[in-house]
Amino acid sequence: MEIKLLLHPLTKSIKNMKVLFIAMLMSISIVGVHQINAKEIQGIVYQASDNTALAGVSVSNKRINATAMTDKNGAFTIEALEGDELLFQAVGYIPKTVYVKKDTLLRIYLVEDMQTLDEVVVTGYAPKAKVSVTGSTVMIRGRSLPSYVRSTESYAKIQENTFMNPFKEPLSTFAADVDAASYSNIRRMIRLGNIPPKDAVRVEEMINYFSYDLKAPTNGDPVNILTELTTAPWNPQHQLLRISLKAKDIPTKDLPSSNLVFLIDVSGSMYDHNKLPLVKSSLKMLVDQLRDNDKVAIVTYAGSAGVKLESTSGDQKMKIKDVIDQLEAGGSTAGAAGIKKAYQIARDNFIKGGNNRIIMATDGDFNVGVSSDEDMETLISKERESGVHISILGYGMGNYKDSKMEILANKGHGNYAYIDNISEARKAIVTEFGGTLFTVAKDVKIQVEFNPKYVQAYRLVGYENRLLEAEDFNNDQKLGGDMGVGHAVTALYEIVPVGVKSSMIGHLDDLKYQNNSKKQVNNSSTEIATVKFRYKDPDSNKSKLKQQAVEAKPQDFKNVSSDLRFVTAVAELGMLLRNSDYKQESDFDKLIQRAKNAKGKDDGGYRTEFIQLAEDAKALMKSEG
Repeated sequence: MEIKLLLHPLTKSIKNMKVLFIAMLMSISIVGVHQINAKEIQGIVYQASDNTALAGVSVSNKRINATAMTDKNGAFTIEALEGDELLFQAVGYIPKTVYVKKDTLLRIYLVEDMQTLDEVVVTGYAPKAKVSVTGSTVMIRGRSLPSYVRSTESYAKIQENTFMNPFKEPLSTFAADVDAASYSNIRRMIRLGNIPPKDAVRVEEMINYFSYDLKAPTNGDPVNILTELTTAPWNPQHQLLRISLKAKDIPTKDLPSSNLVFLIDVSGSMYDHNKLPLVKSSLKMLVDQLRDNDKVAIVTYAGSAGVKLESTSGDQKMKIKDVIDQLEAGGSTAGAAGIKKAYQIARDNFIKGGNNRIIMATDGDFNVGVSSDEDMETLISKERESGVHISILGYGMGNYKDSKMEILANKGHGNYAYIDNISEARKAIVTEFGGTLFTVAKDVKIQVEFNPKYVQAYRLVGYENRLLEAEDFNNDQKLGGDMGVGHAVTALYEIVPVGVKSSMIGHLDDLKYQNNSKKQVNNSSTEIATVKFRYKDPDSNKSKLKQQAVEAKPQDFKNVSSDLRFVTAVAELGMLLRNSDYKQESDFDKLIQRAKNAKGKDDGGYRTEFIQLAEDAKALMKSEG
């Protein structure tokens, strides 16, 4: 330390100079003692809500102007003294101050910031001026990020299904869908204190998130049909028709060999703890499911695409996991380039008669090369002709592009799951391993013909983005949905019986220039509807037809299966979250009680979690007024 002494006039007392000199020596001594006693403080920073380690947290010591950053495991090291003040800061979390004590290992828990988002869009790491989103995207004013951040999540616009007249539209046709991404995504929003935007709520995906007690086919068919007819709990004058398809179960040892390509987004937007770190944990769980006859390649993309691991046998699990562990986030997002490269690698290693599939893990925020929803549909429609299927695992929040990933899965012979925590990863990748990866029936389409003798009007609940023209049902060139091993698909139709006066049905004035006489029903059938479905075997391009009639004998609601009673609670919550024009007498308290009574065995606790979610949604919507 440099010491500067002021020269005093000779007349000034020498005694005063001695006092000043001694004081300065004491100051130097004290500083030296502090430097000698300084020590390295280590610690780990966690997210308070679920004990997840947080990467990228800034740790600063104000006294000595030192700063450190937590690594991918949430760990940090910084120099400090006992009594020093450490400040912990991260985007999306409330800053926290901690005073250093005798302990040299700190465990810090940060709470997510629940302030309303408003003024700035964040792309990557750089805040930019507020922008508007048009077309098929929506803005979310969430509370999971700091007040200076606005979400740019995007969701395809949903035009809710209406009631149809069976005289004019006797056939209802749609592609079977087993995706469940919407449920886990809205669960994430509600847990963070947000009411989901209505276009994020796809009721059919909420219903199909849960497992039901359905009989698998026993006659060699890949899929079995089950139907139930009862009254609608939100309007007792109406009826509900449940249609469920159950795919056959195949033991894991009998499943075909897999040729997998992990396509992993490692761009800068994937840095957050609930993105790439969670992707790594998820895919390593999938690696543990591989058999020796399976093989995996790894393709990554940021500013460009690259092959991190050539196709490798499933018996080399440590080698595969080591490559996954080494992945780091940074750069822009060339999603289209990554998709093309993944398909190329999958084609190069194609297994005839095997399971050839890309597993894509991303937040969907592509910003290099072709990137619009329309571009993605064109790209994936071309690539799917190779016979390679695709599964989409979505991660993250704030910039999440649900609309893009839904297109990739729907048009690429694939499925789509949203992974918001390690438990959801385990459900999608381990518990539902066969159904997620191994297709037993592709291009599955459902067509229902309603009998106007009993049906005045009908409405398909959900599936708005999977509707088909009636002629598409018999056209093998038109895509349907895919069903994997053990998977199930459930759909609900709300029916207005003949003779019931319902405000849900519109009425027209008599026509001036045409005959206004009503059509007559001459059939003597006792059937309310006939359910038909078409499917193709995984290696075939020609569809097969199955059908089943439904008798016009509705059961009393209290006598139907507990599964159907639970399904109605899920559908009712979806209609309330969407503020549906068709919610009628839907009620939080009634659906929650119904879900509690129909909870059943509840393996995994998913139905219990739903009840809690419905209670949280009720409180949120009440607080919003």
